[in-house]
Amino acid sequence: MVSYTIAELVEDLRRIQATVSDELEILHQVRPLALKAVQAKDCWLTEKLYGASEEQGFGVHMLHEEPDHSLAVMAIAWLPGRGAAPHDHGTWAVVAGVDGPERNDFYKRVDDGTQTGYAELRKVGQNVYSEGDVVAMPSGMIHGVWNDGDSVSVSLHIYGKHINHTARSKYDLESNTASPFIVSLES
Repeated sequence: MVSYTIAELVEDLRRIQATVSDELEILHQVRPLALKAVQAKDCWLTEKLYGASEEQGFGVHMLHEEPDHSLAVMAIAWLPGRGAAPHDHGTWAVVAGVDGPERNDFYKRVDDGTQTGYAELRKVGQNVYSEGDVVAMPSGMIHGVWNDGDSVSVSLHIYGKHINHTARSKYDLESNTASPFIVSLES
């Protein structure tokens, strides 16, 4: 069994944040750490992290947050047949599959972004991520997440800033609207 605790992950993330300023280089260095954490999931994955809100369709479990919100590590549990509408993060993100598959649909914004509350998106790709798969997303990338399976799936999320402290948006594909996206945390 590989041993790599969330505390060790956070120590490594802090080192990267302190020494690297280029976002793409940060993503490059964080990806293998996310994979290492998944390989050592027995050190941190508990039954509690499978809990999810029926109302929200997923459960956000804070594993670590810096006092200034500059770094956040979360486990997100996705209910079967549920997910999150297209959204951005307002920061860089690295997401690793921990247990169960999750479909990610990727989008590009095609409007010029000048009209408040309006956003037109075009789907540009789709991938299904499972245990050990890692996706690195720079600021501004838009994706939607869906659990097409019949059991709860869990993924590890590492963000450059706590997502409720960024100006991130969720997008409605039918009405071409953008609105603030704040998630509820599990207690």
